[in-house]
Amino acid sequence: MGMKMRMRHLTTAEAAVRLSVALILLLTACLIGFDSQTRIIAYYHKKVTFRVLKSLEIGMYIDAAAAAYNLLQLGYLWFRVKQQKDSKSVYVPWLCYILDQTAAYAVYAGTCAAAENSLLVVRGSKELQWMEWCSKYTRFCFQVGGAVVCSFLAAALMTLLSALSAFRLFRLYSPSRFLLLKSTISSS
Repeated sequence: MGMKMRMRHLTTAEAAVRLSVALILLLTACLIGFDSQTRIIAYYHKKVTFRVLKSLEIGMYIDAAAAAYNLLQLGYLWFRVKQQKDSKSVYVPWLCYILDQTAAYAVYAGTCAAAENSLLVVRGSKELQWMEWCSKYTRFCFQVGGAVVCSFLAAALMTLLSALSAFRLFRLYSPSRFLLLKSTISSS
């Protein structure tokens, strides 16, 4: 299998993962953003939304921004395939690598903050006088829990994307030796 064929498979895999990540992040943002539940507690209508927990709100914005970034990268990947030539510039792969790393870390950090805050809501905290919400707002809690799981899945896939962009970057520095077994190596 030739070098161009391997790179085509790598590009196809990257496009599939980027599209999956964008869809999962959009699903996560929609699950959090459109989630609300209203209960009547002592003749008072209490409505809970994602805005009650700032970490959920920030996580939703991070997920939406990361989904937009992955769609932009998917467009750039499509543009690069249409040109049918790789750029000779080293700056573009470095920029993609740094942006992929930043997006992966931001999604992971936002998800961890939302998960930690959600766990506090599920369990409650006597020291902070924070009551358990999930006994009253079960649908809200299940939907946020599903969104957090989806966001962790997207963070794992974004880690894979940052590894792919690292491969694309570092293969420019030593194409004959970096994870590409040439026929001269296998014949000796």
